[in-house]
Amino acid sequence: MKQTSTFELETSCGAPLVAGCDEAGRGPLCGPVVAAAVIFPNRDIDIPVIIRDSKQMTARARAAAYDWIVANTVWAVAHCTPAEIDELNILWASMLAMERAVASLGVGDVFCLVDGNRVPRGLNGMAVVKGDAKSLSIAAASIIAKETRDRIMSDLALRWPQYGWDKNSGYPTPSHLQAIEKYGINECYRKSFGPIKERIKNETSHD
Repeated sequence: MKQTSTFELETSCGAPLVAGCDEAGRGPLCGPVVAAAVIFPNRDIDIPVIIRDSKQMTARARAAAYDWIVANTVWAVAHCTPAEIDELNILWASMLAMERAVASLGVGDVFCLVDGNRVPRGLNGMAVVKGDAKSLSIAAASIIAKETRDRIMSDLALRWPQYGWDKNSGYPTPSHLQAIEKYGINECYRKSFGPIKERIKNETSHD
């Protein structure tokens, strides 16, 4: 199985410790934004699973990769709540979640390869556009972040099954928007996001 991403960036930056960083959940209407940081302590290790951009993997392949990454790397996850997203906006909440994930690694000085075009202010590293297609560490972080967030949303769906979060992960699918229209919103929703903000505005104007 050929990996599309490699350790070339990790090696070329010359730092003793290199963490890949990525987040999941910037687009959904509800739930936290989740970030992950992953360090491969041994880049010569045989990797028996596919590790690539999590969005391009099947659920089964992603779950297998998640289990292998958890068992063979140094990793951490962190999140920002819907309330924090509303307070900071989704960009800065994503940055804060990544800072928290790196801090949770507990390894001291680490150079971060961050997916996207911006490095969080509290981190030392470089931004890598489409990094989850280039760096194995970033790709691994994308898998950890997405799997963790999907599991959070599935757990929340047990409490609020009417919204279908176990299937839509909180994204604004037609069926999810219909459920919001029928059942309203709860504390899991991001009140600063367009459809939710508009609903609150309409409800307030009708009071």
